[in-house]
Amino acid sequence: MNLPIAYHPQYVVPLPDGHRFPMSKFALLYELLLREKIVKSNNIYTPEFPEKSLLELVHCPNYITAYCQGLLTDKEQRRIGLPWSEALVKRTCIAVGGTILTAKLALNFGLACNTAGGTHHAFPNYGSGFCIFNDLAIATRVLQKLNLVKNVLIIDLDVHQGDGTAKIFENDVTVFTFSMHCESNFPREKQKSDLDVSLPKGLDDDGYLQILSQHLHDLLSKIQPDLVLYDAGVDIHAQDHFGKLSLTDTGIYRREMLVLSSCIAKGYPVASVIGGGYAKDLKSLVYRHSLLHRAAKDVYEFYQL
Repeated sequence: MNLPIAYHPQYVVPLPDGHRFPMSKFALLYELLLREKIVKSNNIYTPEFPEKSLLELVHCPNYITAYCQGLLTDKEQRRIGLPWSEALVKRTCIAVGGTILTAKLALNFGLACNTAGGTHHAFPNYGSGFCIFNDLAIATRVLQKLNLVKNVLIIDLDVHQGDGTAKIFENDVTVFTFSMHCESNFPREKQKSDLDVSLPKGLDDDGYLQILSQHLHDLLSKIQPDLVLYDAGVDIHAQDHFGKLSLTDTGIYRREMLVLSSCIAKGYPVASVIGGGYAKDLKSLVYRHSLLHRAAKDVYEFYQL
């Protein structure tokens, strides 16, 4: 058996020339994973479009309708940062479906990865920072509704705080939110996660991994989750356009191995999403995102899942 991966061709839709969001990275990542045999075609799973009722487990019905019908105000649309289109509505929903599917696959196989996801800046009633619907929160609520899990740990290692996720679960004892992020970065107004670890600008591989290791093992022992949702943003990289930290490719791979092996060794299934990553050099950016899947493959094979 090989590492299960979620992907859909509609993860990529056209954006205006010069837009800051590197939309093409999702298809390029998928192609790289196949080309380098990190995944095999018979272990790629295709998500379905989620019913509106599933989105409503987290988001306000009025907001869902307004976004899907293109009725948001210009100000609301600017806060999201992505120009509205019917294609983007479909892309937004299928990416949520991908994270729901990845979470289910993780419960079945122990470990699974999406090739998109990590829209952690989406709040119940508005979108922000390229995030429209919060896939991590929706997947959590769907699996809880299906009685597949009770307690969930969300490990968010994107360089930006998972503010939407923190807000959604701020009074929920069944979901523990852990965000380790650069303090002097978006969003300006931080929310309160169950555990926030703020990092100084310029932190390198060893400093980052030492801090993460200090918190990770204690968290796993304390929470004992039925499922871990892992946001593996690579915008911690020294060359990231929006990052402000100074990790290398090697540091990112070490981070993925630390998170995934720590969870799997303790018997906690992990569903991973790729999170943020921004660079004009798409080839380098896509390689950084592939480090998650490379590490997941290594952990999957080592533990013979």
